[in-house]
Amino acid sequence: MKRTKPPFRADHVGSLLRPKALAEARARRAKGEISAEQLKEVEDREITRVIKKQGEVGLHAITDGEFRRSWWHLDFLWGLDGAEKHVMDSGIAFAAVTTRNEGVKVTGKLGMAGPHPMVEHFKFVKDRTSRTPKITIPAPSAIYGRPMPTPIDKSVYPTMDRFWDDLGNAYKRAVRGFADAGCRYLQLDEVFIAMLCDPKYCQQMRDRGDDPDRLGPLYGDLINAAMSDIPSDMTITMHLCRGNYKSTFMGTGGYDAEADVLFNRIDVHGYFMEYDTERAGGFEPLRLVPKGKIVVLGLVTTKSGQLESKDLLKRRIEEAAKFVDIDQLALSGQCGFASTEEGNTLTEDEQWAKLKLIVEVADEVWGR
Repeated sequence: MKRTKPPFRADHVGSLLRPKALAEARARRAKGEISAEQLKEVEDREITRVIKKQGEVGLHAITDGEFRRSWWHLDFLWGLDGAEKHVMDSGIAFAAVTTRNEGVKVTGKLGMAGPHPMVEHFKFVKDRTSRTPKITIPAPSAIYGRPMPTPIDKSVYPTMDRFWDDLGNAYKRAVRGFADAGCRYLQLDEVFIAMLCDPKYCQQMRDRGDDPDRLGPLYGDLINAAMSDIPSDMTITMHLCRGNYKSTFMGTGGYDAEADVLFNRIDVHGYFMEYDTERAGGFEPLRLVPKGKIVVLGLVTTKSGQLESKDLLKRRIEEAAKFVDIDQLALSGQCGFASTEEGNTLTEDEQWAKLKLIVEVADEVWGR
């Protein structure tokens, strides 16, 4: 049967390809050729357009496409008290490309004294849709999980215990700020629990002095802290991904290694799970999904414009339903279309065709 609350049978991870007009405006702003207000005018116009377009293709969860951001995670992290922009010696290595060399450093006590600046991003969407406005933010692990160390001022945090406590409390206040602004659908983008399923990445973390066996439970507890002060009618989901930058990826490995943490330790209401290729493993870990939680199967790739066949998607949904009740399943893309402003290598028309396909298949499987 269809769902009238999030996550929906046809849903999406959130980010959308940046239109040419927006990319040009951001480039001009970076050169000082236009003002911040002029850039905002372009953002407002383009976000209003994609809010309408999401409704037209049949989606019920509506985002701003992350159009005001450069990164899926860093823009949010830079908005925390005690966190600042950091220029690294090099970017992060993906399978076929290296990212830009921007990061985050911790120079003071982490906190959230007032509403996060992105609360205004949420309000803009909320005021322009009659459907369900959704905000996406990075999970707490995003400040720490990249495979090169996060610079943390040791005079502020001589030990890490206080760092984790402050990080969890900062997120708790940030999430509550979205709730107080009327948000009832928030997604935490969690790359680094999924990355702990990759032996190569785990070795990178050991090499820098971390114990990967401790990190999964720790990241899970931070998510629970982040959602520990939400209203009873608020839905929190987590999106699991192994990297998404210019249509390439960072890691590989099935969910088995972290399935207990994901499904038994973390209190989220639903999971967006990358499942578009064999890199994500099989559906067997879904047998651990508790009753009442929803798994949104990311079967439609956002890394290329080639459209999947409906028959293939339906077969894969049937395969997943061998391990978890089909009423606990939904369908989405495997990731966003533009986790960073560069975007993936497909066209806007191909992007919208994929979202329309997700809606059509969901309607045929679970009913309109």
